[in-house]
Amino acid sequence: MSLRQTVPPRGMLAFRSWRPLHFRRFNARGFWTHYYYRGVLRFYRFGLELLVGPLVSSLLFILVFAVAQNERSTIVPGVGLIAFIAPGIILYAIAHTAFQNAAAMLVFEKMEGMISDVQMAPLSPLELVAGYALSSATCGLSVGVLLAIAAAIFVDFSYFDASLVIGFACATALFFGLLGTVVGLWAERWDHYSAVEGFVIAPLGLLSGTFFSVERLPEAFREWIYFNPVFYAIDGFRAGLIGYAESSQALGIGLLLGLSALLALLGWRLFAIGYKIRP
Repeated sequence: MSLRQTVPPRGMLAFRSWRPLHFRRFNARGFWTHYYYRGVLRFYRFGLELLVGPLVSSLLFILVFAVAQNERSTIVPGVGLIAFIAPGIILYAIAHTAFQNAAAMLVFEKMEGMISDVQMAPLSPLELVAGYALSSATCGLSVGVLLAIAAAIFVDFSYFDASLVIGFACATALFFGLLGTVVGLWAERWDHYSAVEGFVIAPLGLLSGTFFSVERLPEAFREWIYFNPVFYAIDGFRAGLIGYAESSQALGIGLLLGLSALLALLGWRLFAIGYKIRP
């Protein structure tokens, strides 16, 4: 009995066997889509209110102090009023934009039922956290770059330490992007988001040494400000722009990175268990 080799038929009825898409441990294409198209590009599409809005409001702060100061207006010896305040305003704009973009995006997706699209994407919980946090940090840094360029009209940034400026700007943007991601997962409606923004983010920014020097605070208040991580972020960023610092830059960058690692772990765990995003 002869055995003949069966040849698959050719034509319209010949189909290839279906194979599911295979992704490696890191889904680069999916992460880029999540990071850029759903995060960064969407932010730029609404640039008038999301990009220009924080830029104009922060510039108004700087402009008010620039008009109000006189030749002798100083907060610390040898540093002008506007030169001392401007770095804090720039960094707070970076932090607030990063937090707002991550938290508001997640709250909107949850309330509109769009979070199911994210859950069905072939992305791991860690890739989801990284996508939200890094895209929000990129948006915050975009606002910071534009604001710094505009603020250079009023402030002389002749002293510039690129390692401190870039390091603290990126670390702060990442920290608040991760914080916004965690808050967005926790918040069930806009009231929750507004409460965190009003009672946590705003006090952290206003009580961070942006508008005052720690040396001028009473002893009782001086102890408390050292528990504010935004103080170390603004102080390190200011040191990179004008060369004046009131704390250790190594301690500040280490604190920001350590808190970011904890928030990343928490965000990964919340996505892994489907916290408040599973039907």
